Amino acid sequence: MTVQAKKHLGQHFLKDENIAQQIVSSLSPEGKYNKLLEVGPGMGVLTKYLIKEKAYETLVIDIDRESITYLKEHFPELENKIISGDILRINLHDYFPGSFAIIGNFPYNISTQILFKVLEYRGQVHEVVGMFQKEVAERIASGPRNKTYGILSVLMQAFYDIEYLFTVNETVFSPPPKVKSAVIRLRRNEVQALDCDEKLFFQLVKAGFNQRRKTLRNSIKAFPLKPEFLTHPVLKQRAEELSVKEFVALTNMIDKS
Repeated sequence: MTVQAKKHLGQHFLKDENIAQQIVSSLSPEGKYNKLLEVGPGMGVLTKYLIKEKAYETLVIDIDRESITYLKEHFPELENKIISGDILRINLHDYFPGSFAIIGNFPYNISTQILFKVLEYRGQVHEVVGMFQKEVAERIASGPRNKTYGILSVLMQAFYDIEYLFTVNETVFSPPPKVKSAVIRLRRNEVQALDCDEKLFFQLVKAGFNQRRKTLRNSIKAFPLKPEFLTHPVLKQRAEELSVKEFVALTNMIDKS
């Protein structure tokens, strides 16, 4: 039995064993977590290596019933460790009361949504190693004053240290995607909470990049500002020029208005 890749689920099954091993070896539990969630295991190209590891217990989640059936048949070690469901909809607290990591050859159509889910559980998700569309991977890892730097860059970098690990060619997938892919690693940084109103921070970052060609004076004009702040030099800049720290400072400036 094999699993047919389904276009509506964004499935592209990795078939290169060397790359699979590289992805798994990129994890670094180092006592920080002892549970791991693999998202979209498909036919288990990563799973077969993950379940051999002693440093953590592996659970898998897939929305594809055909994949679930395949995994149950081929990986008896996963008994009671297979979650049939949507990673975007489940309550991860039900399965992970403590710290854990996430790994996967993520479906490209929901990869950014998966990262927003990670942000939601940032108090528990210590590490993420994932395959993304190359452009998305570059965006997440990109720094200020770069055209790929955006909302996801700022929000993820506020709480995670991000490393672009390696690029992956289309030929190692079945079916091959029309774009190149890349593997990145996110490790939780020391920031337990931002030194500002986090809800306002998120709103400001989104507002700034939603009109990224405009200066911040124009892109965030819906937020109240005291007259003395209206001439602040930061408002002459665009969102893509600000670091996480500068967005925190801007948030505090607006919070005082």
